[in-house]
Amino acid sequence: MLADLLTPEDLAVEAVVARYQRVAPAVTRFARTLSGNDELVVRLGADAAASDSEVVCDPRVFQAAYNRNAPVTPDEVAIASALHEVVHLVSTRLDEARTVPADWPRRAVLGEEPFDLVTVLEKTGGPIAERLFFVLEDARQETIGLLSYPGARSVLADLYRAALPEAFSRSGALGQFTLACFLLAGRYVERGDLEKRTSTKALRAIDDGLELILTSSRTDDPWDVARISLMLEQIARKHKLATEVPEQATPTQQQLAEQTDADRASKGLDEVRLFSPIVEDSESYDATRRAAEARSGASDQKGASRVADDESTDQLLRLGAAPTIHLPNGQRGKLVVSSIPIAFSRYAEPGRRAIARTSESWGVGQRRVSAELYPLFAANQRRGLRSGFDQGDVSPHAALFIGAGLYQRLYERRSNRTRRTYAISLLVDGSASMLQPRSTPRGSSPWGMSAAMLGAWTMARLCDELQIDFEVALFNRGYAPKPTDTEGGYVRSRAATTAGLRRTQGAAAQRLSSTVNHFLVKPFDRRWREGSDALAGLFWTAAEPRAATREAARNPDEAPPVSMFEKAANVDEFNVIHAADRLDRTGAQVKVLVVLADGMTRGSVAALSSAVRTVETRGTTVLGIGIGDDTVEAAYGRHEIVDQPAALARAMVDGTRGALRRSLAVFGMDTWWSRSARV
Repeated sequence: MLADLLTPEDLAVEAVVARYQRVAPAVTRFARTLSGNDELVVRLGADAAASDSEVVCDPRVFQAAYNRNAPVTPDEVAIASALHEVVHLVSTRLDEARTVPADWPRRAVLGEEPFDLVTVLEKTGGPIAERLFFVLEDARQETIGLLSYPGARSVLADLYRAALPEAFSRSGALGQFTLACFLLAGRYVERGDLEKRTSTKALRAIDDGLELILTSSRTDDPWDVARISLMLEQIARKHKLATEVPEQATPTQQQLAEQTDADRASKGLDEVRLFSPIVEDSESYDATRRAAEARSGASDQKGASRVADDESTDQLLRLGAAPTIHLPNGQRGKLVVSSIPIAFSRYAEPGRRAIARTSESWGVGQRRVSAELYPLFAANQRRGLRSGFDQGDVSPHAALFIGAGLYQRLYERRSNRTRRTYAISLLVDGSASMLQPRSTPRGSSPWGMSAAMLGAWTMARLCDELQIDFEVALFNRGYAPKPTDTEGGYVRSRAATTAGLRRTQGAAAQRLSSTVNHFLVKPFDRRWREGSDALAGLFWTAAEPRAATREAARNPDEAPPVSMFEKAANVDEFNVIHAADRLDRTGAQVKVLVVLADGMTRGSVAALSSAVRTVETRGTTVLGIGIGDDTVEAAYGRHEIVDQPAALARAMVDGTRGALRRSLAVFGMDTWWSRSARV
């Protein structure tokens, strides 16, 4: 049934993370109530918490829950598995040192020195008792922690019950006994529900220990649970569920038999219990606690710290938070949206000098780029402020107003929102092919990206002169750098992420590490002077790729991540839809989207063409410019193909000018301007 409720996309780990993040505020409130700590923060990450004010949930725990086969919805799995994990992380505290009570069953004398519970359990019991303890403690914490949340408990019960038939069929008598201890202690089944599922030997042992099992979930002291576990181990041995070791057996043989029994005791548990490392077993508990102590010592602070240091987990969190783009043909996919790394601003000064030289060489003017559009747009700006009673016309009732003492209203200045608003977005292919050498009349040079960046710079000047909103973005596919990444940090992060994902996600590692990316160089909500340094630095990187590579090798911890321009297959349509959505959110009446690419989308030309048509029906003018590639003819209704750098920069600017000029005529601006000029 779950296969019908959860699509393959829903089962992907990034979708699991995204679904959890939607319920994260509720989980945090629950954790604060359970712990009594109003400052508690619940985070996703792979490392342990750095202080008592943090709870860190590994997203792989939620993915394991999603893979269960049960009649529950994805949202129910998300909230129940999250609450389950928080309960155990908040409630599991086994480090208190005590002396061993005199009435405990024991097989080793520890003296009067106090020990922690896990050590005492290991010395006084054996592997079977240890497994029984963590099973009962798991059930006890769920029973007490989720007492006020019957909905979450019912989801857990559905998850557990759906796994029972296979778990019991694959378990021997000892495994059935252990599994029954968990289900009865957690009140997930009644004793009668087990008769047809368990062997006669296991059922007799269950009946013998039933009162102890039920008592374990009512206590608030894990030491009581440990004592009960030791007693249940004795019951299991009495009913011959465990291996009988001959008296003449060596210690090694005895340990091997006990470990084999412990494995048999856990046979069906992993198929029923939800995975939670801190209550899995003593080894997992110790590893979790040691990691927490190491993190706390490293951070040397009691407040929140950076938790998601594991690069692969951090990548999963980025994907979970990334927007999902829906195409007109029904396809959907994740798009990682990020600011361009700020380290590119380090090359701003050489970039500005290179822009001046290249503009002169290619004949791309940088003075008064707006040309004849400037006076029209200046008039359009002034048009929003009118004077007089009725937008400048004297009312025929003026005499009555004067007589009524309302003379001042005749000259009242008022704002009338007849001014048109504009927004322009430039979307540039940022793959490595844009940095490859191309032929020019003067020879071969890597002019693709540099011409695009010069065109972007010139368009930015055009929009700045006309005082209209604009945005510049790059798109590519590969491992996405973070805004603070340098070349060295990017290379290390990419290697660690890829390695971690290969260990945990297997065949999905490539898809999770090589994402479809959208980098904002100058977003709508930032001023031009705030984004100009990064754009100038990008131009220098594109115009001097060899020098930029040498600088990155010489000083990797300060140079920008030039390795981000990978040879990868772009998916243009996702970026077009996202750029158009951002344009729509500006509320502008005239919207222009310019897309520049040097190759075919590796998604689908039909999907790209459909996306472009859909964007244009929403009122956006889309211009497609191809560098030596005719894909734009099939995908864009308005398109141009260029094969020279000067032609590329001019096509970008002239195309935008033409779209703005046409918009003035469509909105009657030419007529208005003529009327205003005669006055």
